[in-house]
Amino acid sequence: MPTHFTRRGLLRGITAATAATTLATGLAACGGESDAATATDSAASGSVTVGRVSNGAAEQTTLGVSEVKSISAELPAAVRKSGKLVIGSGTLPSGSAPLGYVGGDQKTLTGSEPDLGRLVAAVLGLKPEVKRFTWENLFVGIDSGKVDVAFTNVTDTEERKKKYEFASYRQDNLAFETLKSADWKFDGDYRNLAGKTVSVGAGTNQERILIAWKKKLESEGKKLTVKYFQDANSTYLALDSGKIDAYFAPNPSVAYHVTQTASTNTPTANAGTYSGAGASLQGLIAATAKKDSGLAEPLADAINHLIEHGQYAKWLAAWNLSNEAVAKSEVNPPGLPLTDS
Repeated sequence: MPTHFTRRGLLRGITAATAATTLATGLAACGGESDAATATDSAASGSVTVGRVSNGAAEQTTLGVSEVKSISAELPAAVRKSGKLVIGSGTLPSGSAPLGYVGGDQKTLTGSEPDLGRLVAAVLGLKPEVKRFTWENLFVGIDSGKVDVAFTNVTDTEERKKKYEFASYRQDNLAFETLKSADWKFDGDYRNLAGKTVSVGAGTNQERILIAWKKKLESEGKKLTVKYFQDANSTYLALDSGKIDAYFAPNPSVAYHVTQTASTNTPTANAGTYSGAGASLQGLIAATAKKDSGLAEPLADAINHLIEHGQYAKWLAAWNLSNEAVAKSEVNPPGLPLTDS
């Protein structure tokens, strides 16, 4: 794609997407809702089950995984002594399947992101404790030390590196979701958005990219209308009724929703993807910890252990996300730039 644009202070969140159940909305400024790990989610048990109560989004799979002493020895003393890994999940007020959402039992947080957090905790010999937050309060939790690491679709950005350190684990791709009956494709070209009305989540990386395209089109005398909705249900009602032409969201969320609407009266389709890092860089999703916490290295080593021993591939396959695999986890790899070069 030929266009370049400036991006500062980029944010990236799990957008509200297809979740049949809404998570609780109340949250104190630094608090969170805890989702206690079960006995099967521990290094001591030697196994972690992924894809539980997923409402058909994943194939439930039990993976053999246990502590790797050489990796757990890398942990900061305070974390190792605590015996637990507090995992932040930015899934309040509503989750985003398949990344993180309330499962079929109406209470358990399921999804690809908390599942990977549990796998990593097992390699580190720690009990996983998943806490749910709003997107904004997730970072407050990291800053305050109430959260050790976020596994919640956080994009690696150069702006965020001022406060956080990263261990990458998945490609970051965005996608346009349209009605299947619509005769429109993105085709990697912002100019194809001229005359369209597109919804996007506020405060997200995809919003910043879309707004940059909007300004670009305006400079060319063309119009792109951007609309916001409070939650996923409102967004999809707008799409179904023709009030918007497309929804710009994380590719996993779009891929999931397309499968869920296939047998309905208003099936949707993926109208094209785009790297979360823009035209010149493949975006990356990363485990996110406080800068200088000493966690990025052991997190990356734990992820690479899972990659090397096959659990990583099985985790992705269980959640139908194999096309977003990375060859290896990297500590603070190049992220979304402060400015495009």
